[in-house]
Amino acid sequence: MTTAAVKPPPLDVTGRHVVDVADDLFNSRGIRSVRLLEVATASGVEIDEIRRLFQSKSRLVEVVLEARHVTWSQHIADATVEVPDSRDKLLAIFGYLEEWFAEDSFQGCVFINSYGELGRNNTRIAEMAQRHKESFVALVTDLALDAGLPRELGSSIALLAEGAQVSAAMTRTTSPARDARQAAAMLIALYQDDDER
Repeated sequence: MTTAAVKPPPLDVTGRHVVDVADDLFNSRGIRSVRLLEVATASGVEIDEIRRLFQSKSRLVEVVLEARHVTWSQHIADATVEVPDSRDKLLAIFGYLEEWFAEDSFQGCVFINSYGELGRNNTRIAEMAQRHKESFVALVTDLALDAGLPRELGSSIALLAEGAQVSAAMTRTTSPARDARQAAAMLIALYQDDDER
């Protein structure tokens, strides 16, 4: 069963704008180095209004992560929905990753980054990162089961995708997506060969 997506709270136009600006700042510079006053300056929204909407920087970080989770889930769904073959759906995930890695704004997975930056000392961030990971593993596992592949292959392919994100952020190249896709294809073929014996 797929873990339900976490939906961000309803926000007005101003709130969504602040979240988008904060997301850009956190993504490019890290969370700790960005002060709430900088979010206010960059967004053009008074800091008192930001505090009214989000209460604190910690809550703003949580809302940014919630929004990122929804966006990530939608991108994966968009990348796979039109692919007719279930096994090819698994490989389509890596096609999406390659496109994402090529974007100028790509700085790695925000959940991996936020966990590395804050997760050891912030239980809420650690829980959100864990829930995001579990949701992705569940989604990939569902695709594997739909393709007649073993359940454990879902975790393996998800791990390849996660590793590709870390490697792409470090190397600033798109090749980890292709390398991970090749490894996933080899795993799928291994089980396919077993089925055909």
